[in-house]
Amino acid sequence: ADNLSDALKKLKITTTDSTADSLEGCLDCLLQALAQNNTETSEKIQKSGVLQVFASLLTPQSSCTAKVANIIAEVARNEFMRNPCVDAGLIPPLVQLLNCKDQEVLLQTGRALGNICYDSHEGRNAVDRAGGAHIVVDHIRSLCSKTDPASEKLLTVFCGMLMNYSNENDTLQSQLINMGVIPTLVKLLGIHCQNAALTEMCLVAFGNLAELESSKEQFAYTNIAEELVKLFKKQIEHDKKEMIFEVLAPLAENDVIKLQLVEAGLVECLLEIVQKTVDSDKEDDIAELKTASDLMVLLLLGDESMQKLFEGGKGSVFQRVLSWIPSNSHQLQLAGALAIANFARNDGNCIHMVDNGIVQKLMDLLDRHVEDGNVTVQHAALSALRNLAIPVVNKAKMLSAGVAEAVLKFLRSEMPPVQFKLLGTLRMLIDAQAEAAEQLGKNVKLVERLVEWCEAKDHAGVMGESNRLLSALIRHSKSKDVIRTIVQSGGIKHLVTMATSEHVIMQNEALVALALIAALELVTAEKDLENAQLVQILHRLLSDDRSAPEIKYNSMVLICALIGSEPLQKEVQSMAFLEVVSKLRSHENKTVAQQASLTEQRLAVES
Repeated sequence: ADNLSDALKKLKITTTDSTADSLEGCLDCLLQALAQNNTETSEKIQKSGVLQVFASLLTPQSSCTAKVANIIAEVARNEFMRNPCVDAGLIPPLVQLLNCKDQEVLLQTGRALGNICYDSHEGRNAVDRAGGAHIVVDHIRSLCSKTDPASEKLLTVFCGMLMNYSNENDTLQSQLINMGVIPTLVKLLGIHCQNAALTEMCLVAFGNLAELESSKEQFAYTNIAEELVKLFKKQIEHDKKEMIFEVLAPLAENDVIKLQLVEAGLVECLLEIVQKTVDSDKEDDIAELKTASDLMVLLLLGDESMQKLFEGGKGSVFQRVLSWIPSNSHQLQLAGALAIANFARNDGNCIHMVDNGIVQKLMDLLDRHVEDGNVTVQHAALSALRNLAIPVVNKAKMLSAGVAEAVLKFLRSEMPPVQFKLLGTLRMLIDAQAEAAEQLGKNVKLVERLVEWCEAKDHAGVMGESNRLLSALIRHSKSKDVIRTIVQSGGIKHLVTMATSEHVIMQNEALVALALIAALELVTAEKDLENAQLVQILHRLLSDDRSAPEIKYNSMVLICALIGSEPLQKEVQSMAFLEVVSKLRSHENKTVAQQASLTEQRLAVES
């Protein structure tokens, strides 16, 4: 401790008169003390005011420069020392030293700047102002192809410095991307894949940069996919695989890179991991199984990569994914169902899958999750069924396979994501299927649940889908029994509210359903339509210039139907509809104009 105090005192006067030898001795003493107790020594260095002295010692001419930079690198390992290093003015002279040729000086300077930047906003800003990143990127570029140990060591330090400089800072990450650092780092990874430390630094740097959208476009122009898959195949340790996964996941969000990863053979690696880890209860294996199967699902989100792996339904990958659905692992059941939902993104695939028995597999899976089931698996299986029900030719096949009954088992669910998918699946199934729509529309339990969910103010999606299904049951069944069931369950007011939705498609569906109610069961629904103030709403829709032409058209059709009811006709007469309708006779849309003439005649006759 005494030696340290002496050394600090000597250093304070050293700049004025001192030989290089005595200076070296003081610096050695500091390095020794830091090696024994870094935190305590750093505190003493800070208190002594010697940091300011270091700024003047950081000159390319001095033989002590590397040692001074080394001391700064060591003290900056402590969080409390980073700002003092910036305040002492050490950044500009350190950045200047990046221009020197001495490898030891470059190494220690890179370490010092990297440590000062670690988790330090002030450190990064100071390096940014001094232009440090640019010089480091140039160094990496010129050293990139050198494989001697000294160059690799320097490259590792410089990559680490850039990583600390840009970590979790979008602005600085964008700056590095604009400097073209990505192609350089990808090239580096390819050349130095045998060097574990350097590879690791590259991976962490990629992980940093890959979150930014602009980086993905640059990555797509490199052979990153090939390099990462090559590297992945060599890994045995869980931690190393995890590091590569952390880069793959954000990159795989880009559709071009998805396809590159599929072509580079990533899928085979993922399937192999699944096979090896599926029956294991080791924590690392469970984590790997999840990451690999999640990534597999992500690759299927790209249209081209998905179609390539589907291979007309004959692809080995598609077949392997199918085998996940009956698995005992919830994670694989989930990934399998999500994968099917992703494969089911065009009519051709959907038709092929339904013809090849996929529906039964999904219904069996749902059956395993009815009582206290896994919500994410329920949600995924329902998503897959919903997508499969989109092509017209699949609807009847799925209905006769019992999909509606299987889905209805989840009516009791209190989970909004499950409710949302359940509603969407039923709505897809009954589209233009009169018999099924009638059967479901007479199901009192279903209709009552729909009416309840129409009031789910906290879950706009569930509320919207419930309204749409209520309307669809009427529109596709055109059945008096269905209308009566909906009236008795209190559904009318929700259809009237739906006519005021901000979405034109929903407004339209509501108006068409209401017109069918008025045409088929006006007496039954009369009271509810009156209480829901339907006539006032229609007046508002017709008066509003922003209403779409089809909304105006269907509102007039509905008015004509409503005047068959005495109380509703009185309301229509009291609201000066004739005036609004006659204006629409000159509407630019021919169909609206024609309907306005017809409606005007009807209203004139009735008045």
